[in-house]
Amino acid sequence: MLFKIASVAALVSSVAAHMAMNEPCPRFSPNCATQPQLPAGQSYNYNIKDPIAYDGPVFMSDVPWPQPVASWTAGQPVTVGFQADGAAHGGGHCQFAISYDNGKTAAIVHKVMKHCFFNGPSNSNNAEVLKYTFTLPADVPASSNAQFIWIWTNAVGGRELYTGISDITIANSGGSKSYTGKSAIYPNHAGYDTIPAFNGDYTTGLSLYDNAPNVTITSSGYIAEQLSNKKPISSRISEPSSSNSSETSSASPKAPSSTSTDSETPSSTALSVNPTSDQGTDGECEPGTLKLLYDHEN
Repeated sequence: MLFKIASVAALVSSVAAHMAMNEPCPRFSPNCATQPQLPAGQSYNYNIKDPIAYDGPVFMSDVPWPQPVASWTAGQPVTVGFQADGAAHGGGHCQFAISYDNGKTAAIVHKVMKHCFFNGPSNSNNAEVLKYTFTLPADVPASSNAQFIWIWTNAVGGRELYTGISDITIANSGGSKSYTGKSAIYPNHAGYDTIPAFNGDYTTGLSLYDNAPNVTITSSGYIAEQLSNKKPISSRISEPSSSNSSETSSASPKAPSSTSTDSETPSSTALSVNPTSDQGTDGECEPGTLKLLYDHEN
């Protein structure tokens, strides 16, 4: 009987444990090699592997670490790592993004479509790839208060959404003031389309990412986003609490392994619609661009 109870407990634990980022260390993971001291009033998130609630905030915490957990440089390689003991649900689509406004607006800097955590099609829960190395775009602006965001839509199992947000600094010797990329999207969450189980078709849902609007971000909070009927992500992320594009469709052939691919604050609010276009990262002009300039506290 004791053996049966232990076996059931182990099964429940393995089912509940999903993938989670651990590099750069997300808020407030207890599973990183190192992490800053917790902010006052905060506790470690032992449920960091859980999926995001369908109609809740898209990140588990809106409170930043008191110190950055990584220092990145635009135009240089960066590495994102994941815990080895999570259920990888046959892979799926992963987005990697940068934000300067606590995740309300995020621009994609890298994607791993179809087979995230795997080298190819798989129905396994055992991840083959736990690290991705890619070049941070050279025009990502410098900031001492930036956020790196990971978003995963799983291929197999319940239709869920997984995210992680890490507090980082970015250096840029080139002086770039803005970066334009596809806007991060949050499938399987309220206000966004649901991507069904892939059932062997790894092109499932790709059009949602391809058709995502372009967004331009700067460290002072300037946003340029294509008009969309989707509910703005900023309305689904709470304000911070008071407290101190390259793409790959498969991963490296080694497992677990690292995949390397290249790929002044405004004082008023101004809203204008550009009836022509802003040029996106893929070189195509997208009509109907909404430009929003708003106050943002760094």
